[in-house]
Amino acid sequence: MIELLGSPAPLLALFVGFGVLIGLLFGFFGMGGSFLVTPALLVMGYKTDVAVASGLAFVFATSVIATLKHRDLGQVDYKLGVLMIAGTTAGIEVGKIGLHFLQGMGLADTVVSIIYVGLLGGIGAFITYQATKGDSSGGISHDADAEADAEDIPEIAKKIQSYRVPPMMSLRGGITVSLWMILGVAFVTGLLSGFLGVGGGFIRMPALFYLIGVPVPIAVGTDLFEIVFSGGIGSFLYAMDGAVNLSIVVPLLAGSALGARLGAGATSLVNEDEIKVYFGVMLLLGALAVAVRKVGNVMDIPVLQTVSLVIILGAATLVAGAVVVSSIQALRSEETPTPNPAD
Repeated sequence: MIELLGSPAPLLALFVGFGVLIGLLFGFFGMGGSFLVTPALLVMGYKTDVAVASGLAFVFATSVIATLKHRDLGQVDYKLGVLMIAGTTAGIEVGKIGLHFLQGMGLADTVVSIIYVGLLGGIGAFITYQATKGDSSGGISHDADAEADAEDIPEIAKKIQSYRVPPMMSLRGGITVSLWMILGVAFVTGLLSGFLGVGGGFIRMPALFYLIGVPVPIAVGTDLFEIVFSGGIGSFLYAMDGAVNLSIVVPLLAGSALGARLGAGATSLVNEDEIKVYFGVMLLLGALAVAVRKVGNVMDIPVLQTVSLVIILGAATLVAGAVVVSSIQALRSEETPTPNPAD
């Protein structure tokens, strides 16, 4: 059998295809990389440190690719990104302290799993409900330099924006928010991220929109910009220990280079409410997958680990397909000439 990078060609082809799928989701949502890669590698039999390290290295490189595409579309707020990185970093450190405290009591695994499932399911249900209420006028404009319509800004974000505590920061979309509100939101999202031991994209992206009021496309692009830094540091530390497996990372990146740019480009085509629905569905199915995996561990039913992976991959494939179809429909509607009434 033909081998490349020390792995069979069919396995490398599988990783390339998987990379396209994950890259598309990553570029579209600003999350989904390690959420999918790490459990898949664990089920395939790779050691935990290799699975985590290779997944993190892949996420870092993919986030760079996706961020560059979002930058081209004007969907990255660098000022907001730097502020979020500062607040998130502090929150992660406090979250780790809490996690170590629970580990000392022997409760960490159970508590983290329950919170993780509850958080995924809760955020997923909230976003899906908000996006399907039917009271939206079509979503915030994808023009990053245009001012956001006040009717499209969530009520919670309006409340946070109303606290005029100096210094005030002007963000993309004509939004003005207190520096302390931004740092506070960043700290809380970092706290949850550090406590749960996850990248936190599924927490930060909705937080940027629902709490700060940033338009969804910019929230995705800015979240990816943050992941470039957090993923880069983590990847470097794992690489120093020799845990990054290039025979996994390289083919994944080959596929994701295409997928990430397609996904990022789709955010400028797909209706904003559709983005939120797809994101919510991903989180709901993710919560189900994590719950199934936890039940499998507690009851010692190995087959549930595979069922969990199938749910995650099935959800990813389903949502990625929906994103592609929506993008194609949007392109076709743009290309269809408007009928002339005089004809």
